[in-house]
Order: sequence, then structure tokens, then C-alpha cells
Amino acid sequence: MRGEPSCPKCGGRVRAPGLFADTWQCEVHGSVQPLQPVIPPSVEALGVVVRRAEVPVWMPWPLPVGWLFTGVASAGDDRSGGRATAVACSGPGPVGGIGELLLVTEELGVGLGARYAGIDGPDPGPHLDVDSPPDVKMLAAGRPTPLWNVKGVPEDRAVFAGEARGLWLWAIVWPEQSGLLMYDELVLADLREAGGEMDLVPCGALTPRLL
Repeated sequence: MRGEPSCPKCGGRVRAPGLFADTWQCEVHGSVQPLQPVIPPSVEALGVVVRRAEVPVWMPWPLPVGWLFTGVASAGDDRSGGRATAVACSGPGPVGGIGELLLVTEELGVGLGARYAGIDGPDPGPHLDVDSPPDVKMLAAGRPTPLWNVKGVPEDRAVFAGEARGLWLWAIVWPEQSGLLMYDELVLADLREAGGEMDLVPCGALTPRLL
């Protein structure tokens, strides 16, 4: 059974556009881009999100050895297209155990990244010290992308955020020690540009981090 869209900021119920509002409405957060129901990871599910995305769908590519794609989420409706995307991957952590990485890209104010980061949103700006050198760097679509450590997050995770292609890019890692993964300068690909390579993405079980 297909679930219902929800608020990207709090997970609460949303009301579809109608007579009194032409946007999706959350009782707490007002006008929002609806978070679409999360479905089990597969190449087909990934393709649905990629085709409707108006923002990059970032994934480490190639994935670190032993890592799997474990879920994807998207905020936005059929009219606006995807205005935020979240891609989850899981695999062997750098200090043992299982590590999980969630990459969120979003337009200003959507609030999906802040929700998964566990902070008050909608954007990371107040939690970043961008006057200091970046803590880590990624290579996003061939461009060096600095990210800063996000302050005030729950102790069970490490969170980094910055800007790529004029949009917020969040990297959220569980457990906190697996944040060491970020110091390897991960290479990210925008799956909208992947073509047939997307058929090679190895899929695992759906991570509960997206739900």
C-alpha cells in the first residue's frame, strides 16, 4: 500500500493544494514541499526519483568497497518536481561495524537535511562556522566542494554541510565515529547524468534512517 506525502521538516501530515491554498500545507510549518513516501531501494525506485529531480541526486561513485545503496527520498510534487533528494548508503565503517551515509541536496528552506541531521532548520547556516577552514572536502561532479562540521547535532551522528551547484549539500553519517569516512575526499556523481551506469548500483535493505 502506497503511503501518503508528509512534511519534510517534521514528518507530520500535509494537506494537498485546494480551494484555500495552492501549495501543500503542514499545520506546523505552513507551505512545504511534500516528502514523498519512501519505498524499498531498487534501481527502479532510484530511477523514479532521478527522472523527476530538479536538484542533483548525489551518490558516492564508485561506492566504497562493500557499500550498498539503501534508500532514496524526494521532496516535491508532480507539479514542482523534486526540490530535495536524499540518498542513503551503508557498508563497513572505517572503525568497524556498519556505517551509514545520507547525502541530502535541497533548495533553500526545504528543511529535509535539517530533519535528518536532528537540528532545528530549515537550513544549516546558523550551525556552520564558515569563517574557519572547511573540515572536509568532497569532489562533486568533478568540482572540489568544501563542507563544514554542523554544530549541535545529536551525539549518535556526524553532520557536514556546504554548497554544491548553488544548493545545500548535507552529509550525515552514523555512527559518529564513521565520520572518518568523510576525510577520504569522497567522489560524488549526480545520478541525473549517470545513464546506463545506474543499472550497476548494488542495492541493500531499506535503511530506517529515511523513515
